[in-house]
Amino acid sequence: MKTSFAGKGEVERKWYLVDATDKVLGRLASRIAAYLRGKHKPRFTPNVDTGDFIVVINAEKVKLTGNKLNQKVYYHHTGYPGGLKAETAKSRLQRRPELVITEAVRGMLPKNRLGRAMIKKLKVYRGSAHPHGAQKPEVIDL
Repeated sequence: MKTSFAGKGEVERKWYLVDATDKVLGRLASRIAAYLRGKHKPRFTPNVDTGDFIVVINAEKVKLTGNKLNQKVYYHHTGYPGGLKAETAKSRLQRRPELVITEAVRGMLPKNRLGRAMIKKLKVYRGSAHPHGAQKPEVIDL
């Protein structure tokens, strides 16, 4: 019996729609990352991007457990001396809830050019409206 590996052009991609309402951030992000990598497919190949497209709606309604809303801090550096900026999860959810989900998923993907290609297949939207109706995304409950 031979093991078949997926080639670069042989991958058939599907579109999935995920509603983030009342979902815990980490659990949602890990399941989204598995779909972006293609681990749900029988022909999963680690060195080929075999994943599907994921559209996440209602990003502002995602939940954080415990006291993470006030204690979790997101850092980034501007590149200038003394340019370290910090923001709590509560303020980030109010200002840009799409980034909360995107950064959580990005941390669970490979840290190479393959991971950078996978994160481009994630589309996150604040409300319930999205412009991907023509792709007919299949609704999945993660």
